[in-house]
Amino acid sequence: MSLDNWQKATLALKLLAADPSLGGVVVRARAGPVRDAFIALVQGLNGPVRRIHPNITDEALLGGIDVTATLASGRLVEREGLLGTSGTLILTMGERCPPALAAKLALALDDRPNLTLVVLDEGAEPAEAAPAALIERCAFHVDLSDVAQSDISSGIVLTSMRTIADVPHAALAQATQASAQLGISSLRAPLFTLRAARVLAGLAGRDVVGESDIETAAILTLTHRATQVPQEAPEAETPPEGAETETQQSTQTDLPDELILDAIKAHLPDTLLDQLAQGPTLGGQGNGSGAPRKGNRRGRPLPSRPGRPKDGGRVDLIATLRAAAPWQTIRRANTGRDGIHIRQSDIHTKRYALRSDRVLVFAVDASGSAALARLAEAKGAVELLLSQAYARRDHVSLIAFRGTEAELLLPPTRSLVQTKRRLAGLPGGGGTPLAAGLEEALTQGLLAQRKGLSPTVVVMTDGRANIALDGAPDRVKASADASRMAQALRRHGMSAIVIDTGNRPEPSLRTLAQTLDATYVPLPRADAHRLSAAVSQTLDV
Repeated sequence: MSLDNWQKATLALKLLAADPSLGGVVVRARAGPVRDAFIALVQGLNGPVRRIHPNITDEALLGGIDVTATLASGRLVEREGLLGTSGTLILTMGERCPPALAAKLALALDDRPNLTLVVLDEGAEPAEAAPAALIERCAFHVDLSDVAQSDISSGIVLTSMRTIADVPHAALAQATQASAQLGISSLRAPLFTLRAARVLAGLAGRDVVGESDIETAAILTLTHRATQVPQEAPEAETPPEGAETETQQSTQTDLPDELILDAIKAHLPDTLLDQLAQGPTLGGQGNGSGAPRKGNRRGRPLPSRPGRPKDGGRVDLIATLRAAAPWQTIRRANTGRDGIHIRQSDIHTKRYALRSDRVLVFAVDASGSAALARLAEAKGAVELLLSQAYARRDHVSLIAFRGTEAELLLPPTRSLVQTKRRLAGLPGGGGTPLAAGLEEALTQGLLAQRKGLSPTVVVMTDGRANIALDGAPDRVKASADASRMAQALRRHGMSAIVIDTGNRPEPSLRTLAQTLDATYVPLPRADAHRLSAAVSQTLDV
């Protein structure tokens, strides 16, 4: 089966209208007539359709006290939030959705099967995407970026499901196997596939899910979640004549797995391999921008807290009135005076979160025969990242470890001219003192933290540690020292990325990433552009 992107989008809406428990759909499209046509179709989904934005307040989302009505009536009047009602929510600018809002929406989707979420992703770059928590809980993801206005079809009818189709046992196994071959670790994916297949069969009036239902559902729910290209299964040996077993007989009645995988392969994005090289996009660990710092003057607003203003803080008038509103009737009766009665315990102060600048500390393996090429690509990646430093408020530092020690080649800087001057003509070769590199990265990270910066350590290497901290060539001790330094980095709350530049993934580096609680990115034969893209993608900038 072949489906274009507009057909996928309209089919996703049909399935959501029939079964809201499919969660929702993430739509990647810039503002224009195509997206407007899609939003017009969304109006026919379940219940009232409401728009929300990334900076929506908790009061509007979760509900709270209606201050105006409470003060006017003299009794407590509460207002229901958007998440307290059924229907459809359209999240605009989904690529800018903060983690706190994503968590609230994800919890609502888990608890309310009658809630449908439409996420409008307006990102211009692959790194600009909706939060993974929302993509995970929305069954569908469509890209309308390349859809022309002439491709739009009209007359789409959204109806509720009338028939609940049965799922054969073979379909259960196939959905799970297809998900596993695509490298999808979440169990939500095959569950969405089976649920969508049941709806497809029900809308067609069939009592049992068929081959075409599973195939179409897999295309809609699995292709955008793929983390690897499925491999061809080895050919089975031909059994002797007359030796057909009961298992083989039952297999002939199953739906053919190869057809489902072939259909999924045909709809995988052409840039899947490049996306995989840049790092994980679903379920990966995003390290974000600089760490948030709480203040009382500027930055992103935070929920108000009770207390008297200190250090130049400001009173949150609305929050103060909201806290005082339930007590007005009692206070008027006790004092015999009209008007609004405010107590010290009612006062709330405003708070803000201001993100600090970030330091990317590159710890680059300069040992072995590939040192010159690796250092050259690392230098290019540092320069590419620095070219965007002013927009992202990043500083970049570079450490090279080789022989028996690590050396700070570039202190934290945002100067591209100074960087190019200092990176010229760096030597390489010798053993792999990985522990020394991590120790120097820890030192630089602690210095950055004292200056109010947020350090992120990027480790680039292609082999196992073989030089201990004391300079002795002992692999066992070197590995233990590297693990100890990794634990120290993690204890101090420093985020990290481990980039494996070897021709084959090194298990010890994956273990190191787990110790660091870091993202592991295998990038064999990576050039400067791929290294820079991998770091940017993982940092979710």
